[in-house]
Amino acid sequence: MLFNSVAFALFLPTVVVAYWLAPRRFRTGVLLLASYVFYGWWDVRFLSLIIISTLTDYTVGRRLHASGADSVRRRWLAVSLLVNLGMLGFFKYWGFFVESASSLLTSVGANPNLPLLQVVLPVGISFYTFQTLSYTFDIYRRRLEPETSLPRFALFVAFFPQLVAGPIERAHRLLPQLRSLATDFRSVAWGEAAALLLRGLFRKVVIADGLAGFVNEVFANPDRFGSLAVAVGVLAFSIEIYGDFAGYTDMARGTAKLFGVDLIENFRFPYSARSFTDFWRRWHISLSTWLRDYLYIPLGGNRHGKARTYANLMITMLLGGLWHGAGWGFIVWGGLHGLYLAGERLWRDRHDSTPVRLPAPLVFVIVTLTWIPFRAPSLSQAGDVLAGVFGPLQGQQFVAAPIVVGVLGIMSLILDRADSRGLANPVAGLPPFVKGLSYGAAIVAAFVFTSRTAVPFIYFQF
Repeated sequence: MLFNSVAFALFLPTVVVAYWLAPRRFRTGVLLLASYVFYGWWDVRFLSLIIISTLTDYTVGRRLHASGADSVRRRWLAVSLLVNLGMLGFFKYWGFFVESASSLLTSVGANPNLPLLQVVLPVGISFYTFQTLSYTFDIYRRRLEPETSLPRFALFVAFFPQLVAGPIERAHRLLPQLRSLATDFRSVAWGEAAALLLRGLFRKVVIADGLAGFVNEVFANPDRFGSLAVAVGVLAFSIEIYGDFAGYTDMARGTAKLFGVDLIENFRFPYSARSFTDFWRRWHISLSTWLRDYLYIPLGGNRHGKARTYANLMITMLLGGLWHGAGWGFIVWGGLHGLYLAGERLWRDRHDSTPVRLPAPLVFVIVTLTWIPFRAPSLSQAGDVLAGVFGPLQGQQFVAAPIVVGVLGIMSLILDRADSRGLANPVAGLPPFVKGLSYGAAIVAAFVFTSRTAVPFIYFQF
């Protein structure tokens, strides 16, 4: 398994000290070694997959740049796609597709007896696969020069702060920073790094983990609860997944800043969105922009008529849902968002390109309900949860749950609004004494709310 919180609390300072004590020419090596130790701690065997992706795309990138013939360049691009998507498809989707095909064939009277393998999903494979593929695509499009240093490119693929759950970085942003890693101790924004780490810890431990137990109960046994409790459970998951994933991103960005690296902002107060198009400009930004640039636009975007545009939106979001996990619930979730985006595009086409502008609470409620198939273990259980939301007010109720969700939701929005004003943390600008009390309260809350049972990051499974 990956480091627990105690092990990581020892690992990170060790890496920081080693990095700053090492001579400048060895610092890339220090971070690369730390990244491989970090990932290999979970299962050293799966380091081979990262190394294969690294060697493949490093070689393909240089060959693409050196080749002039389009046919040769397409073959090299195919090599990258075959290796990277082949590994992703086998480890992540083999079981899903085999089970689905077997069920379909059985339903028509066949006895397929297809080989079903129990394949362990490597942590973070979806993230680093997309990251290294974007490098290859950009070189193929002649938008990027290939990296000449293999260790530096290996670090680009495996940089440990964002290796297992993003954000998905682009080569044109991250590689230049890795070429000029911080060399002056005083140039690092230590205060901003600490604030991001603390904010991420607070979002994860206090907000997300504080709601996880209640959410698990509701989604596992929705029939035990009345509609109020089920509705609160669904709302709690909407806040939990945001606190969990945005918390991880904060900690990733804060950790990277300790080495002078600035990772992309992955969330921009998404639950304040006034449309679903707006939501996807604010939620998991590194993935939504990747899907736009490397899937939606290559499919044709909005360049081939209205019907094709709607189809491209649906295909992009269906594949975006499948990226999250090998299950029909993720496909349904992606398909629903595809319908929302296509519907908004249809509105714009019929109203002289006037953008859709809905009440933010309405968008939030629909997004929250759409999380149900994403979170539920199966589509049948998703149906039970949805039925429970609109069911009778009877059964076991958690009276304190609405209060907890309301308070934590307000905390989450406060953190968002701080971001919207360009602040690194929600207490920036306060008097030092008040700021110190705020940081101290956050630290105490993190210790008080920490569960004895580890709650894994939700996006580690993707």
